[in-house]
Amino acid sequence: MEHQEGSFKGIRDASIYYQTWLPDDDAKAVLIVVHGLAEHSGRYMNLVNHFVPLGYVVYGIDHIGHGKSEGPRVYVERFEDFTNTLGIFHQMVKEWQPGKPIFLVGHSMGGLIAVIYILEHHYELTGAILSAPSVQVPDNISSATIFLGKIFSTLMPKLGIVTLDAEGVSRDPAVVDAYVNDPLVYRGKTTARLGAELLKAMQRVSAEASKITLPILIIQGGADRLVDPSGAQILHDRVGSKDKTIKVYNGLYHEAINEPEHDQVLSHVAVWLSAHLSSGAIRG
Repeated sequence: MEHQEGSFKGIRDASIYYQTWLPDDDAKAVLIVVHGLAEHSGRYMNLVNHFVPLGYVVYGIDHIGHGKSEGPRVYVERFEDFTNTLGIFHQMVKEWQPGKPIFLVGHSMGGLIAVIYILEHHYELTGAILSAPSVQVPDNISSATIFLGKIFSTLMPKLGIVTLDAEGVSRDPAVVDAYVNDPLVYRGKTTARLGAELLKAMQRVSAEASKITLPILIIQGGADRLVDPSGAQILHDRVGSKDKTIKVYNGLYHEAINEPEHDQVLSHVAVWLSAHLSSGAIRG
C-alpha cells in the first residue's frame, strides 16, 4: 500500500488537503471518502486497511474548515461549498483513474453531502455507500434551537450553537479516546451558519430523494445517538433507486466502521461492492 497526500484550491480559494491510499497493483475501483462533521479523512483507516488490499484505491479530502484544510472551523458560507469542492476533487480523481468505477463513501454529514452531490452528478458515479447519513434533524435539537440558529446564521453566522457527544461515536473506548485527543478533530461548537445550511440540505433531500437512481447501500448503527437511526430508513424508502439496500446493525453506535464489529460491517460493504463491479453496470 502506498500513501500519498497533497492539496488543491477549492471553493473560495481555500487550500484543500487530500490523501490517497493506493494498492500495490492496478486498482479495480475507486472509493472517495466524504467524512463527517468536525472530523477529517484520516479517521477512516479501518476502511483503508480493509479495501486497499482488496484492490481498491481510496481517496479522501478534508472538507473546507475541517482537518488540514483551510477555512474557519466547521463553517461554510453555503452548503455548496462542500459539494462544489467535492466536485473539483472528483474530476481530479477521474483524471488520475480514467475509466475506473467510482463509489462515494459518505459518513454522517458526509452522507448528506454525498446525497446532495449525487442529485447533480449521478451519471458520473457507479454507486454510493452512506454510513449513518445525517438527513434529518436529530430529536435532541429543539425547535427553539433551530429557530435561533436561523437568526444567528444571518446575524452572527460564526456563533457556536451545539457540540457533538464524543461518547456517541463508538462503543470502543479506544476509538473515543483517539477522537477526543485528535488535534485534527474540532471539539468546539458547530457554527450557526453551518447548522442552518445543514438544515436546508436535509430539507432538499426530503424533497428530492426520489430523483436518485444510483445504486445505494445504507449502513446504520441501530443504537446511534448522534443521528436518528430512523433517518436511514426514511432515506432508503424515499430514494428512487431500484437498486437500494439498507443494513441496520443492532446495538452499534454512530461510526459502524469504527465499532468492535467493524470487520463484519466492512465485509458486508465489500460483498455489495463486488456485486456492483461484476454486474456490468459501471459508470464513473
